[in-house]
Amino acid sequence: MKNLLGAETSPYLLQHQDNPVHWQPWSAETLALAKKEGKPILLSVGYAACHWCHVMAHESFEDETTAALMNDLFINIKVDREERPDIDQIYQTALALLGEQGGWPLTMFLNSSGEPFWGGTYFPPANSYGRPGFQNVLQTVSDIFRNEPEKVTKNRDALKEALKNLNRGLDGERPKLTLEIMDRIAARYAEEADPEHGGIGSAPKFPQTYVLENIWRSYLRTGNMSLSEIVIKALTAMSQGGIYDHLGGGYARYSTDTFWLAPHFEKMLYDNAQILDLLLLVHHETKSELFEERIYETIGWLLREMTTPEGGFAATIDADSEGVEGKFYVWSKDEIDEILGDHAPHFAEIYGVSAEGNWENTNILNRVKYPDRLDIEAEAALAPWRQKLFEHRESRIRPTLDDKVLTDWNGLMIATLARAGQYFGEAHWIEAAENAFVAITTHSMENNGRLHHSFRLGRAQHTGLLDDYANMARAAIALYEITGKGFYLERAEQWADILDKHFWDHNGGGYFFTADDAEALIVRSKNAHDNAVPAGNGTMLEVLAKLHLLTGKREPFEKATELLRCFSAELGRNFFPLGTLLNNFETLVNARQIIIIGERSDPQVIDLINVLKDFSLPSKVVNVLEDTSTLPFDHPAKDKTKLENKPTAHLCSGPTCSLPANSVVDFAALLKEATQHAPA
Repeated sequence: MKNLLGAETSPYLLQHQDNPVHWQPWSAETLALAKKEGKPILLSVGYAACHWCHVMAHESFEDETTAALMNDLFINIKVDREERPDIDQIYQTALALLGEQGGWPLTMFLNSSGEPFWGGTYFPPANSYGRPGFQNVLQTVSDIFRNEPEKVTKNRDALKEALKNLNRGLDGERPKLTLEIMDRIAARYAEEADPEHGGIGSAPKFPQTYVLENIWRSYLRTGNMSLSEIVIKALTAMSQGGIYDHLGGGYARYSTDTFWLAPHFEKMLYDNAQILDLLLLVHHETKSELFEERIYETIGWLLREMTTPEGGFAATIDADSEGVEGKFYVWSKDEIDEILGDHAPHFAEIYGVSAEGNWENTNILNRVKYPDRLDIEAEAALAPWRQKLFEHRESRIRPTLDDKVLTDWNGLMIATLARAGQYFGEAHWIEAAENAFVAITTHSMENNGRLHHSFRLGRAQHTGLLDDYANMARAAIALYEITGKGFYLERAEQWADILDKHFWDHNGGGYFFTADDAEALIVRSKNAHDNAVPAGNGTMLEVLAKLHLLTGKREPFEKATELLRCFSAELGRNFFPLGTLLNNFETLVNARQIIIIGERSDPQVIDLINVLKDFSLPSKVVNVLEDTSTLPFDHPAKDKTKLENKPTAHLCSGPTCSLPANSVVDFAALLKEATQHAPA
């Protein structure tokens, strides 16, 4: 046997191709090899930007003695969780069922059928951190596998049954979800907010954009200012804390402390897409200069550093460079003094730089002490100093870019980038979003519309998952609403049809995570729980609702209501991980349909569309039509015409539409009257 990862395309797997461990990729052949050899499988799951993955690799997988033990006792499989989230999801769930905290690197022990019987995450090389040493773990697990098979069988059977039960969904009462209940849920979410430092919960702190969006939506419905303050405080804290890259733009994955200072420094495409989405939604109302600045800077980072030659967006930037976490991003006071000269003391005061440092004897640039913007002149003075430091930083050895193009993550970014482009009048952002859409449909899609999950080095790999179709359909609908190009809507319908055919659970409802003709794993996962990315079932609630409203077809609405029914039993037990499903419920039952009659390029039509920039309307659906006679017979705007032969807007909700508005003033007044909470 030998290490076979050199034939892979994943940068994470290629990082391990020279390990003395005989790593194998996940495949039916590898499972068959385990059966033939009579050995258990050691499954190690991680990703390229993962700091603790690098630590365990250096301590154990690069160590000849540990590798020899692994090779002797196990068949060793290495998986990139970003390439195979289907595999990762199953075994993270299995670890949770064992009562262990999940995370990466994930270390699971399986039989030759891929069935888990024990596991953990990071193991130190020797006993420490209250955890057993990895070599001891290897020997103990191997001994139990060989000498006490009844223990292995017992654990395996219990885990397998528990996994199957989870995927059957919950039985029992299915409470009827209403907007009033949504507001009660938002109030419960709000109780978890940190009133001092902002954000949800305590350290480690993740952005939790789904929860913050839920709170913001409730604020818009109720006018409860305390809810808006929670969201604004969280976004401000993230945007001024150390998890934001104040020189290059973009947000790190999470903060290790309560006040957003010290991140693990990896930057993920999906985090930045979701934070941008929320910043954009909130900016519609607040017009915050800080939020606008962060949107521009983060999109600048995206287009500068994350765009691949094909036009898609790369997955992640590593936390480590030169083997040290955060080295690319941190500063000594002496460096700041040398580069900025007389300006250094003022800069150091604003950005928290000191001789002793604020993190591991170095300085993470942050504005935790100065979250409020200074006056115009003071902020303007800081910009060239940041630019000097940015230019100096560019000469450093950069963290590794994982440039694989993931279909689901690209879908998230395409949608928000297109919306930001329309909102700020940046046509090249919309163009970049369209280029990324073309990259996915050119390189990661077959002629029949079936998607692949990942693309790199000229190879599309891995059968498309629920999230791939859901996020790309959502992106297609966003591009349709913004550009009016019909093929985007057609593509979204095609992907929804593929999900219905290959992913829908005809027994219990809802979409499985994997297709019926994909590789058979030990279970087909199905849930609506958000993780690092929004749950595909939650996203599809929005997609189906919008397809119904934009096309007038009844089938998407019926599918959406069945989808909601499938997961509604979970609401009474634990609604916390269901943020995306809950948010998109509002689009299903209370969408704000904006019907504008006129030619999209008409300046008066553009003026009407621009009125929407002053209203935070997360459940809006925009349809620009030259002729409403094409709408279905039961659409409330069917056969409505222009008022005084001018481009005319109608605001429709449910079965009724407002009076027509053919001027900017009248349309703004109509929106203000129709929304419970007027924009600031």
